Amino acid sequence: MEAILRRELGTSVLRPTGHSGGGCISHGESFHTDQGHVYVKVNSRAEARRMFDGEMESLTAILQTQTVKVPKPMKVIDLPEGGAVFVMEHLEMRGLNRHAEKLGIQLADLHLHNQKLGEKLKEGASTIVEEQTDVQFIEKFGFHTVTCCGYLPQVNDWQQDWVTFFARQRIQPQMDMIEKNSGDREARELWAQLQLKIPSLFGDMEIVPALLHGDLWGGNVAEDDSGPIIFDPASFYGHSEYELAIAGMFGGFSGSFYSAYHSKIPKVPGFEKRLKLYQLFHYMNHWNHFGGGYRGSSINIMRNLVK
Repeated sequence: MEAILRRELGTSVLRPTGHSGGGCISHGESFHTDQGHVYVKVNSRAEARRMFDGEMESLTAILQTQTVKVPKPMKVIDLPEGGAVFVMEHLEMRGLNRHAEKLGIQLADLHLHNQKLGEKLKEGASTIVEEQTDVQFIEKFGFHTVTCCGYLPQVNDWQQDWVTFFARQRIQPQMDMIEKNSGDREARELWAQLQLKIPSLFGDMEIVPALLHGDLWGGNVAEDDSGPIIFDPASFYGHSEYELAIAGMFGGFSGSFYSAYHSKIPKVPGFEKRLKLYQLFHYMNHWNHFGGGYRGSSINIMRNLVK
């Protein structure tokens, strides 16, 4: 692998820094190079290229908004023995602590960024609006490429309507996998009922597509001296409330984070029920990744929402 990295990065120096990391999906290691420190994620799965391409596009999209810090993506490289590596900027990160409030503000800024582009367009300020980053207003829900939440692909085909997007392209694919793997009859029957109920959870809300990190749990946030950092995204344009679902499932976010976020994007009536709906996706995704230990949480959410 090191010979491939030297060639692809055009560096004569490639020396491990001793920093390594990773989660249950990929392994990572940092290197000194001619161009400075880089962080290399390695995954040997057949679908690694698709996963890393989606992550690279996600980081690029977030970076272009200039709202919250992410590692700068550099290159995805196929490995001859299978799998791929993803090279990005190495950042010295520590656990989120001092900058939790700042993350709340910056995450809200990320979510409001597309809406503000739309407002500027309506004012006739510009056709592209932010020429320095070439970011354009997005009026539909989806993303220009497949992204993966974990290693499972997310369907990001563009949709005009958020409820349609979420039901068809988030929950339904998860349900299809559950059906294929376990044939769970109760899950299938509850989902059939819940589909009919979902529109009533939104009323006449107007939802402007927001660029989301897409997998914002405590393990994907950090900070350095300059402020918060988010990483390992699975981005798409969706409902801003969706972002807070997995954040509330596994902890890691303080009250100051939520207060700061909601000072810029206040809660709208029905927020708690929609949050449960969005958590359903993540529990089902965990069920499909890690097995039936997450079945109970998925079933309970559906039971409660169809009441």
